[in-house]
Amino acid sequence: MISTNKYEVFPVIAPVEFSLKTVNFYLVKDDHSLTLIDAGYNDEDCWQALQKTLKENDCKLSDLTQIILTHHHIDHVGLINRITEIHPIPVYCHPLSIPRLKREPRFMEMRVDFYTKLYEEMGCGEAGKKQIHYLQKALTKNKSQAIECDLSEITAEKFMGFEVIETPGHAPDQLAFYDRKQKWLFSGDLLIEHISSNALVEPDPFGIRMNTLTDHYNSMEKFLSFEIDTIFPGHGTLIKNHHELITKRLNGIERKAEKFLALIKNGFTTGSEIAHEYYKETYEKQFSLVMSEVVGHLDYLETNGKVEKKKTNGIWHYTVVE
Repeated sequence: MISTNKYEVFPVIAPVEFSLKTVNFYLVKDDHSLTLIDAGYNDEDCWQALQKTLKENDCKLSDLTQIILTHHHIDHVGLINRITEIHPIPVYCHPLSIPRLKREPRFMEMRVDFYTKLYEEMGCGEAGKKQIHYLQKALTKNKSQAIECDLSEITAEKFMGFEVIETPGHAPDQLAFYDRKQKWLFSGDLLIEHISSNALVEPDPFGIRMNTLTDHYNSMEKFLSFEIDTIFPGHGTLIKNHHELITKRLNGIERKAEKFLALIKNGFTTGSEIAHEYYKETYEKQFSLVMSEVVGHLDYLETNGKVEKKKTNGIWHYTVVE
């Protein structure tokens, strides 16, 4: 428990075996409400962690008054259907979250078309076709993951006593909730102490590629000017050293961009060639994440005037701007 005169925060922490280490979501209690920020995975570990945290703090599921979401990813929204089926309460999110969480057919089909074109233009060949086949199957397979309850948009600059700050990059719909007085930030996956957060390439509502790495860079950079004592992240330990960590993450983006720039100078000119050369066997094992990293950094380099591209036979080829 972390408390102030204003409210109490009860972290709900479920361990996971892979690199994220934990899935974190948070109960925020004041005199009038009990809010859940994010909702973990839809699994027994997260469900039991929520039940345990409620019980340890003399609360019940029926005490929950609302759920607010930092973004739409599966490890942040998993328990929503289970909670709201038992105890119907409002769920609030970014407007861009809604077609993703509802798995609206038109949006989901547009998304497949977006990645089909992206992987073709990056020269991914069979690896790209394999990923698209997986996405097409997921349209049917994952229909049951759609959020069933009504979703309400968060559009105000202040909500539930927090300042609402848009932090796109890791996800286009990511929000952070800032308490300026307490110097607390609920940040979703903007920052994680032990690993860098991926900027995942995504389409906007019109199917246009977002410059996600530049967005992610700008989202982190803006918090250098904020007074923050504690960041409550979506994974790992609470963050106390945000200036140092943000600087480290920004420098990491610059270093990787320079490595990709060197590969382009050495004749690796397509997204797929760069991904193969830099990530080796990981290219096949984690294709979508690898290509998000590569495409994000190529867009970042282009935005900063360090590379330019030309399409030949439907594939983008990148060259260094001297």
